Amino acid sequence: MSNIFDVIVAGVGGMGSASLYTLARRGQRVLGLEQFELGHNRGSSHGETRVIRMAYFEGSHYVPLVQRAYTLWDDLSAAAGQSVIVRTGSLEMAEPGHDFVERSEGSCIDHGLAYEVLDGAAIMGRFPAFRVRPETRAIFQPDGGYVLSEDAIGAHARLAVSHGARLHTGERMLDFKTTSDGGVVVRTDRGRYSAAHLVLTTGPWMSRFVPGLVESLATYKQAVAWFRPQVPAISAPGAMPVFIHFSDRGEFYGFPQHGARGIKVGGPHFARVAIDPDEPGREPTAEQVAELCGFVARHIPSAAGTPSAVSGCIYTRTLDEHFVIDRLPDAPQVLVVSPCSGHGYKFAPAIGEIVGDLVMTGGTTANIQPFALARFAAVG
Repeated sequence: MSNIFDVIVAGVGGMGSASLYTLARRGQRVLGLEQFELGHNRGSSHGETRVIRMAYFEGSHYVPLVQRAYTLWDDLSAAAGQSVIVRTGSLEMAEPGHDFVERSEGSCIDHGLAYEVLDGAAIMGRFPAFRVRPETRAIFQPDGGYVLSEDAIGAHARLAVSHGARLHTGERMLDFKTTSDGGVVVRTDRGRYSAAHLVLTTGPWMSRFVPGLVESLATYKQAVAWFRPQVPAISAPGAMPVFIHFSDRGEFYGFPQHGARGIKVGGPHFARVAIDPDEPGREPTAEQVAELCGFVARHIPSAAGTPSAVSGCIYTRTLDEHFVIDRLPDAPQVLVVSPCSGHGYKFAPAIGEIVGDLVMTGGTTANIQPFALARFAAVG
């Protein structure tokens, strides 16, 4: 079997699986390399669900990208014969002194999105699972919801293989070298492969392969826990939206009940528990679990108590918390895609489409200027 490809995708998580599918569907000879099993729990894409929302406090320039992602998630659902996206509405709540509602509202105004601004009484009246301070403000955007992250990775990978992609799991990339003819050779713990293009979607391991990013990236352990609600009806999709809550205690986020484990709550966002991605353990610290239990007791009392399950994952944060989608300046045949700073999974199929455009046409109509490597001096 030939070891020569048009494109090699290193890392088959959220971004890598979407890129693999896009490239294979467009007729590229593509190899996907994943160091663990597909859908593993060592990176940033496991844990059943990921929030998707159009109201975007991180920057109005993300809205067109997430709008495209919605279309592509629906397309994936149709192609795979299984729904990978659930629309529940999204609720972003902020206590006084935090401007996230105003920032999200600005993104809605910029792009003509439907939304409502609610006060504390309105929040609790419409969504009785929540308890908030009366002066809390929120923005409700009806298009929000969640993506079934592990199902979506499986669907992207399965469809990619059906279009001719090769997928190697349990195979770790060791390094790569560019060649004099403008290609690249990738060395793994099993062999060597050559291609015209390499797409690095290695997430927490990105700086292993792009040393110039060592000072610009940091990896943190993020904690999530599931809580079984005492009143399931008020915690079901529809009765409870996906949510984010901002206060002096930090940023917490969560989901209505999906599956037997109950509602899922994560946070505090970027609690700054550093982790080396090669460490075997991902278990949250006792302090992280206590923070999650405290949040639920304060704000979702019908689900308060001991978690039914806890889990950890890794967030890879850039200095400005924006993405990286760019070519290496000294090796344009190598695309660096992600890290996504804890808010990227929702964009996966749109980013996969951008990868396909960049590889096959050399450009993209999407606005990726904010994600350029040049903003980090060491690799600019």
